[in-house]
Amino acid sequence: MAQRQTTSLRLRLRYRFDNLVAGGTTALIGWFALACLTVVVPASTVLVWADRGAPPTLAGRLTAVWVSVGQTLKIGGAVGSPLYVLASVALALVALLFVSTLVSLITTGINRRIMLLRRGHSTVLESGHTVVLGWSDQIFPVVGELVAANSNQRRSAVAVLAPKDKVEMEEEIATSVEDTGTTRIICRNGRTTDPTELARVSPRTAKAVLVLPPEGDTGDAHVVKTLLALDAAVPEPGAAVVVAAVRDTRNHDTARLAAGPGGHVLCVDDIIARLLVQTAREPGLSLVYQDLLDFAGDEFYTAPARGLAGRTFGEALLAFTTSSVVGLLHPAGEVALNPDPGTPIGADDRIVLVSRDDDTAVQEDASSWVEEDAIVTARPAEPVAARLLLLGWNRRAPLIVEQLDQFVGPGTTLDVVSLGDETTMRCTSGISGARSRLEVDFRSGDITDPRLLAKLDVPSYDSVIVIGETGHETVSPAPLPSARAIDPTLAPETGTETDDRTLVTLLHLRAIGEAAGRELSLTTEMSDDGNRLLAPAREGADFIVSGRLISLLMTQISENRHLADVFEELFRAEGNELHLKPAADYVRTDREVAFATLVESARRRRECAVGYRLRAEAAAGPAYGVRLNPDKRQRVRFGEHDWLIVLAES
Repeated sequence: MAQRQTTSLRLRLRYRFDNLVAGGTTALIGWFALACLTVVVPASTVLVWADRGAPPTLAGRLTAVWVSVGQTLKIGGAVGSPLYVLASVALALVALLFVSTLVSLITTGINRRIMLLRRGHSTVLESGHTVVLGWSDQIFPVVGELVAANSNQRRSAVAVLAPKDKVEMEEEIATSVEDTGTTRIICRNGRTTDPTELARVSPRTAKAVLVLPPEGDTGDAHVVKTLLALDAAVPEPGAAVVVAAVRDTRNHDTARLAAGPGGHVLCVDDIIARLLVQTAREPGLSLVYQDLLDFAGDEFYTAPARGLAGRTFGEALLAFTTSSVVGLLHPAGEVALNPDPGTPIGADDRIVLVSRDDDTAVQEDASSWVEEDAIVTARPAEPVAARLLLLGWNRRAPLIVEQLDQFVGPGTTLDVVSLGDETTMRCTSGISGARSRLEVDFRSGDITDPRLLAKLDVPSYDSVIVIGETGHETVSPAPLPSARAIDPTLAPETGTETDDRTLVTLLHLRAIGEAAGRELSLTTEMSDDGNRLLAPAREGADFIVSGRLISLLMTQISENRHLADVFEELFRAEGNELHLKPAADYVRTDREVAFATLVESARRRRECAVGYRLRAEAAAGPAYGVRLNPDKRQRVRFGEHDWLIVLAES
């Protein structure tokens, strides 16, 4: 009972306080003044009466009480005639009001400025920095690679603009990128499609601007609007390199028009499809691209020709001991990868090469390390028919089929299994009877169903490609039903949900491979790099992580605009691309040879050797047997199943 009374009293007091606050400012001031007087007047009386030196008369003591109250409440406490006291109190209250108002205005201004800074609405005053526009999962690998690229610089900055809370952006980046080194990460809040808000990150004075594609079906349209806003914010072409990415090939030309002649727009679907096909044909190629694109290892650079002017490109291949020459950059900006060995090098040309850093491309002749008696001549390999399996269907699938048809040998078959309708898949694939190389067969089914996979006899295929399925409802029964399968009105599956289905498929494929006692040749597409770490696959397996790959490409081009032409040719069906070819076709395998010997052997076949992969180390991380740009003096003994990494025509 006592507890209930205590609680009731507390609630009643709180209720009266709430009513007092609701009474407005005037009531609050009045009650606050009364509360102060209730405390100050009795306390001052006690102090005066307890003071041994207090006036002996009552009037004197009351006067002393008034003086104490006035000094405590900062209203003077002057004594004299009533009019004098009233005037002094009025002046004291006016002074108090003035000081309080001034302090309030200063505090409000400071708080407003602090909130403005916390919201990220202030302008970045930087020069030579990198601007990142937009927010998606790609922001983390982009910032991480930019930090790595700027590690040898004293002072660098990355400015991020996105319609997201500034503090939240900073916390997420700090969590994903633990050590930013000498690079400062500056986040600003704003819409990337508004030219006025774009000015907050100073794109006019930046060295590079990266436009990230947001998630969702409208991501490409957002990229186009951002590029148009950027053109409005910086009407005169500056020194900044503009790099953007769109997902759908149908929006590529539109985005290129919006980016202008100085912009570079990557098409995610096109690049991923081509890399999937290249890796499916030559397992291990994804590891080569991953090593080549990140700033942790060796990358593409350009170096002045200097003493090579007037000599041929073939001679330049052995002119750098610790760098691998792959092409020429002409003064007009044109890049020629793997030109004819007899091509003369101009005085103003630059050498395109793979090197550890831009300052490690030092000329040093390595021709003395070539061992003529170790070079062998192999017969050209004839295209052979193969059985291929494609599990899954999405927007990139028709591009994959088209690319496969250009490279495979006559009589090659491709079986496609997906949840989609067979007729729909055939129509969207663009397959016609005019195709003479690739025979395609479609089958509708759930690739996460182990019974379906068992019926396919997966081990009998030469290569298996697994891609994410989007836009389909889950067939019952299914191991991992999505929310969209329960309610079709929900949004299409996200990249994470797509990866979940891919992980289930890989789990069943691993069980099939173990039961058959053989290692399946798998090439897998994923959206999230974090999900790749969960994949039930062997170490060193081929994974094409679309988000991370595009992020790496964008950062590489942002650091060197000429690399856009290099990567465009590498991912193009025609021209030169990277290959993994048997090392035994180039040198003898019964002894150690210097890498310079392989470079010379590849040159005679009109190819550029840039590294090798050892089968014995293919399952050992982190390199998985891949060695890019080895020292040409390094001696290696190759086996029958080792590979040489070369740049050659398709």
